[in-house]
Amino acid sequence: MDLLNTLVDKGLRRELPTREEALAVLATSDDELLDVVAAAGKVRRQWFGRRVKLNYLVNLKSGLCPEDCSYCSQRLGSKAEILKYTWLKPDEASQAAAAGVAGGAKRVCLVASGRGPTDRDVDRVGKTIEAIKEQNEGVEVCACLGLLSEGQAERLKDAGADAYNHNLNTSEATYGQITKTHTYADRVDTVQKAHAAGLSACSGLIAGMGESDEDLVDVVYSLRELDSDSVPVNFLIPFEGTPLAKEWNLTPQRCLRILAMVRFVCPDVEVRIAGGREVHLRSMQPLALNIANSIFLGDYLTSEGQAGQADLDMIADAGFEVEGAGTTTLPAHRADALAAARAAAGQSPCGSSAAEAGCGSACGGCSGHEAVPAQAPVAASAPVAAGAPAQAPAGDVRPDLVAVRRRGAGTDLAPNA
Repeated sequence: MDLLNTLVDKGLRRELPTREEALAVLATSDDELLDVVAAAGKVRRQWFGRRVKLNYLVNLKSGLCPEDCSYCSQRLGSKAEILKYTWLKPDEASQAAAAGVAGGAKRVCLVASGRGPTDRDVDRVGKTIEAIKEQNEGVEVCACLGLLSEGQAERLKDAGADAYNHNLNTSEATYGQITKTHTYADRVDTVQKAHAAGLSACSGLIAGMGESDEDLVDVVYSLRELDSDSVPVNFLIPFEGTPLAKEWNLTPQRCLRILAMVRFVCPDVEVRIAGGREVHLRSMQPLALNIANSIFLGDYLTSEGQAGQADLDMIADAGFEVEGAGTTTLPAHRADALAAARAAAGQSPCGSSAAEAGCGSACGGCSGHEAVPAQAPVAASAPVAAGAPAQAPAGDVRPDLVAVRRRGAGTDLAPNA
């Protein structure tokens, strides 16, 4: 197809496709699907090879949110059967994170429900970041705490955060139909605050909420304009007890087309298959790895993913490899741009203060620095398979520690703990 040849050429040059070309990808037929995947795969391999980055969610505070996001099981008035609890202690969060890191996760994503953090919350999360980095050398930490106030992004950066996640979710034109308690502009402002503080911006979307093809293209173009380093693509899980409980609009084929469109528009960024991949991609998940270069390992915030061992098997069986902690995820030109932004903010390329003598344990091999070898600590409270070694060699994947699964509602155990 001339369209796909054009998109591959543009992707290899980091050139923005036209809106018409992006819309045409979403309009391709199922007969053309493998051609679309193969074309997106050429762009993916150009910038990321066959590496798959693993990310691990730790839900610091679950439920009881005052916001009314229609898609969310933690929303105001939600009747979804989920765990509800207040803040995990730093050692509890670190313990939960260790299971994912030992299973191969390179980034830990700390998430808390709510409109946005108070200054006290930022202090609390800062201590959690410090605890995680102290016990898991070389790990990246991404915070996701809602809307940020002035100065909070800088404080998270000073505490050791590497990235901040705040998704745009859908197009500006339709955002008001999804959420009433804050605006699309509020979300853009938070992503910009993260950028300005020298944090790597992580911002993505949710597909399957009844949006049009034009909405999907609009939000992805906005994400490119915001220069997100990481774009998580979520597929709506229609939770019972939420306003979107009846929205079952996705097929595996449509999910693949959406991922391909995102790759063509954002060729050199980390495209992550996030929530809902097991529900909507199902047996076609391995095919999606030819487009995306990042996934979440194991569970999500309030829903179970497939077992961590299954994720690792899927990656290996599809001919991909888990990205190591000593590898820089982003292509050199993007890593250099992030380093320059951090230098402008008075930080070293890996994010520590420029006045410090070195990068410290937070550095995973940034531009101009030697990679720090990763350690794979054992999570003290995680169930370990019989006969498993007490300590894995540095860099080894420990699938037995990823067998930790989210417990059902009504238990006293936090997710991923």
